[in-house]
Amino acid sequence: MPSRLSQAQADDITIYALGLVGTPYRYGGNTPVAGFDCSGLIGHVYRSRAGLTPPRTVASLKNWGWQVRSDSIRSGDLVLFARNSVVSHAGIYVGGGRFVHAPSTGGDVRLDNLNSTHWAAQQFAFRRP
Repeated sequence: MPSRLSQAQADDITIYALGLVGTPYRYGGNTPVAGFDCSGLIGHVYRSRAGLTPPRTVASLKNWGWQVRSDSIRSGDLVLFARNSVVSHAGIYVGGGRFVHAPSTGGDVRLDNLNSTHWAAQQFAFRRP
């Protein structure tokens, strides 16, 4: 699978994203100080750790990079969630079926499992920058 990221960069993205767990959610937020929404978190992590600038909206992330089959994902890939084929949420895959994301107003950046009841019921796809 082609990628603009080396394995070392993907690992660095993963470690940095995990370090942001607990940062407050903020709609439109894109810094650790201001807080994050889901695409703001992704933008901050990829700019800070890999010098890449992803699209700012979740809807635009569905065309960023390359699609990755679920049996080929690696840490640092994006996981995109959709309802009725419309992408509505995204996070950063960190391995072991887990991902880091900024879930919703009133929450904090957190680590979740793709196999949890809520997320397993969603349509999801993986992208690699």
